[in-house]
Amino acid sequence: MDNHTTDPRSDSPHPPRTSAKKKRLIWSGVAVAGVCLLAFAFWPHGAKQTTGKHHRHSAATQASTAPAADAGAADAQPVAVEVVQHGTMPVVLTELGTVVPITNVTVQTRVEGYLTDVLFTEGQHVHKGDLLAIIDPRPYQVLLDQYEGQLARDKAQLAQARVDNGRYQRLIKQDSIDAKTARDQEFTVEQLEGTVKSDQALVDAQKLQLVYCHIVAPVDGRIGIRAVDKGNYLSAGQSGGLAVLTQMQPISVIFTLPQDQLPQVAEQLRATGSLPVEAWDSSNTKKIADGTVSVLDSQIDTATGTVRLRAIYTNTDEHLFPNQFVNARLLVKTLQDVILVPAASLQTGPSGQFVYVVKDDNTVDVRTVTIGISDGTRTVVSSGLKVGDRVVTDGTDHLRAGAKVTIPAATKTDKPDTPAGTSAQ
Repeated sequence: MDNHTTDPRSDSPHPPRTSAKKKRLIWSGVAVAGVCLLAFAFWPHGAKQTTGKHHRHSAATQASTAPAADAGAADAQPVAVEVVQHGTMPVVLTELGTVVPITNVTVQTRVEGYLTDVLFTEGQHVHKGDLLAIIDPRPYQVLLDQYEGQLARDKAQLAQARVDNGRYQRLIKQDSIDAKTARDQEFTVEQLEGTVKSDQALVDAQKLQLVYCHIVAPVDGRIGIRAVDKGNYLSAGQSGGLAVLTQMQPISVIFTLPQDQLPQVAEQLRATGSLPVEAWDSSNTKKIADGTVSVLDSQIDTATGTVRLRAIYTNTDEHLFPNQFVNARLLVKTLQDVILVPAASLQTGPSGQFVYVVKDDNTVDVRTVTIGISDGTRTVVSSGLKVGDRVVTDGTDHLRAGAKVTIPAATKTDKPDTPAGTSAQ
């Protein structure tokens, strides 16, 4: 029997038991560490909750002790206001008008013939009496020569008849000639006098025809596009004529006025003699010229219920063009010392027009107003307001009577005034 002790670390078919124990120890340590971490994580949370409750309780206490005025200030609505003032308001009537030349002439020929010369340029400004074109004058000159020959012959016959008549009158006094012969000679003289007068008329008429061969401008103006070219045969009164001559300076605008507005305009015209009227472009955004109106038509158009007026403009820059559509702004009169409010302050309700008025305690009051004319920016108020009232112009969406408001534009800051020309730092 062998007395040697067997070494447990010697090779054997099963693994040693010490390795399994070590693994159990390691996993136990991990579990303990995880529990510690969880406890550490959850422990301060309770303290924080307690602290948060304490702070919320303090805030609620402070809120319950805040002044009630602060809550009212938070509910106040910011608005923009303007002060009602006295002022002047022009009474202006705006009507659609058409530019119409004072004189518009179709240049015609008064004689027939070939157009031998055209002496104007299309679009040229011409003066009254300027030579524009020439019709061939030769046929008329030939006829004039013929009439002048007849006149000379008949004048010679008249002279001879007068000599004979003088002789016959001396003989009749001597009773040396038949009275009938002397009387017939007197009639012959009278007949020849009529013939000479007729011949003279023919000569004068033919001279006038020669004048008409030279076509001249009947008025000052701007000549349009030529309708007939040189070399064409023209007839008297031919359709379209030679060209159209339009007087540009001065020029007029014809516009209509509703019959309901006629009395005040007619009254002012009788008092002043003329009224100023401005011409604005068709979009009514740009003024073109200044003029005056002094003429009312003699009757009202029953189809439209309007009356026509003619305004005169010097048109030195020729910005007004014939047949152009314009807006005529007629200044009837100017209202003095009237109450004016911004048009933006006017509101419409079931009872009509009203405004919001800011009182001294910064609450609003609703005022019903009666309005008059307006220029788009300001409106005349005839009742409901007085000078010095503050009316709300912006921020009216949620206002009501008695509502509290603030006026940011009127709030003063604590910053010192900045000198002119410098910027605040």
